[in-house]
Amino acid sequence: MALTSDYAGIASGGIAGDRRRQDYSQYRIVPARHPGRVAGTIFAAVVIAAVLYSTFTNPRWGWDVFAEWFFSAPVLAGLGRTLLLTLLGTVSGSILGTALALARVSGSPLLSSLSWGYIWLLRSIPVIVLLLVLNNLGYLYETITIGIPFTDTVFFNYPTTQLLTPFAAAFLGLTLNQSAFFAEIVRGGILSVDQGQFEAAAALGLPRRRQAFRIVLPQAMRSILPTGFNEIIGLAKSTSMVYVLALPELFYTVQVIYRRNLEVIPLLMVATVWYLVIMTVLSIVQHYIERHFAKGALRNPRPLPFQAFFRRLSASAIAGIAPDDRVGTTGFEDAAAFRAGGVVRIHGISKSFGSLKVLDDIDLDLPGGSVTAILGPSGSGKSTLLRAINHLERVDSGFISVDGDLVGYEQKADTLYELKEKDILKRRADIGMVFQNFNLFPHLTVLENLIEAPIQVRGLSREDAVRLAQELLDRVGLSEKINAYPRQLSGGQQQRVAIARALALRPKVLLFDEPTSALDPELVGEVLDVIKELARTGTTLVIVTHEIGFAREVADTVVFMEGGQILEAGSPARIFNAAEHPRTREFLAKVL
Repeated sequence: MALTSDYAGIASGGIAGDRRRQDYSQYRIVPARHPGRVAGTIFAAVVIAAVLYSTFTNPRWGWDVFAEWFFSAPVLAGLGRTLLLTLLGTVSGSILGTALALARVSGSPLLSSLSWGYIWLLRSIPVIVLLLVLNNLGYLYETITIGIPFTDTVFFNYPTTQLLTPFAAAFLGLTLNQSAFFAEIVRGGILSVDQGQFEAAAALGLPRRRQAFRIVLPQAMRSILPTGFNEIIGLAKSTSMVYVLALPELFYTVQVIYRRNLEVIPLLMVATVWYLVIMTVLSIVQHYIERHFAKGALRNPRPLPFQAFFRRLSASAIAGIAPDDRVGTTGFEDAAAFRAGGVVRIHGISKSFGSLKVLDDIDLDLPGGSVTAILGPSGSGKSTLLRAINHLERVDSGFISVDGDLVGYEQKADTLYELKEKDILKRRADIGMVFQNFNLFPHLTVLENLIEAPIQVRGLSREDAVRLAQELLDRVGLSEKINAYPRQLSGGQQQRVAIARALALRPKVLLFDEPTSALDPELVGEVLDVIKELARTGTTLVIVTHEIGFAREVADTVVFMEGGQILEAGSPARIFNAAEHPRTREFLAKVL
């Protein structure tokens, strides 16, 4: 005991006390030394100095000849053709490559195969061979004719040699070659986008074109840009290949000059320096474009030039839109602001993934405005059932209807016609969905997440959509986060934004797929409080959850599933206090 007391005294009054009394403010600080770094820096400086000295003091480099020809008219004309071919090849190759990539991932096997065949063929042919074939195309086809096949109707007829000039052949060859490689780059970018982003866009009912160009491709650009700019830089250098067509671009012009004056090295340096200038400019452009498409990827990104100005301009424009009278009301007490809940009827649906049957002849009726909690162990088919209600998962048999309208089908007399994807998207707008992992669009601000679907699907004006977003964010307690990106929010805040986004379409039915399972325990309460408020609005809610206490408090009906079947359904009082099925009692005994 004495020994322990002595140590305690030393710790509290000795060492720690001495440290508290010391004042380090007058001490001189000596930075850590790194001899290896110093040696490396000296070595690099010596190498750079030696190279520069050798380059600029050796008269055989011919810097006077370099200076004479660097800005000469023939060289600048060749440079102009190089830049023009690079620009045209980049624009046309990127557009065609994007179209080919979208064709590769399309649902049409024939279109996908055609795109694959094109890419396979063009990537196999060397650029120089492709240029020579196009330049000699007149040997194979004397004229280029456009008309109606197998008839005498002709709209256009022109000699091939006159139409396909050396410049046209160079432009076409570089475009075809560039598009094949760019298509695979774009496809890789599309495949890198999280699948949840596709599902979130589809759940909001956004048209396929809007999904591709507003949601998927902007996110894919982060993967596309580094490799894509490598291709553009390669294209700028590949323009030198057009020398085989005797087209006077930069490299061909330099060749012609040094064959006349025999000053090979100085003229090659002229071309080299101009290529360095082109690559430097492209690298700077790449940096700023990458920063633009990295919006929302970092919590605290460094602002680009003028970015703060445009952000203030956007904020003032939003502030100029007057909110309606309901803004300022926290929660969802004003049930009149929401549509009446839809009646959901599930008629004998089944779904299998290969040999695994995840839904087995499910029947369920959910009254309008009801709150249904679906419980069950993992793998019981809960999430699949939820996704089947809004047709994100197509069932193998059976039907689902909302207010008498079949989901995914149209009834005419005694015949059911499967709807096209664009019609399914329109009906899906009445069935909102909140995902387990939020699936907010990371490259869009909170405001942009909320107004995208109302504008594109419901046809609201931007002003009305912004007012609605302001109202919903105020109701979920996040009005101050309107210009934040999802990555700048906590998990609970992201889920509340996801709920507001789903509500922005004013759906008849709102689906929740384990809305709290991806949250820390301390964030669960804030999301459950929002859902409790929603339960009083009259919107039909279907909630897959493991929160038993929440289900007992909020739900009108509790459904217990296992093995793709509904084993039991009833009121919370009956299910939790007097469950009939032994498996339900066993499950509840473990979780209650």
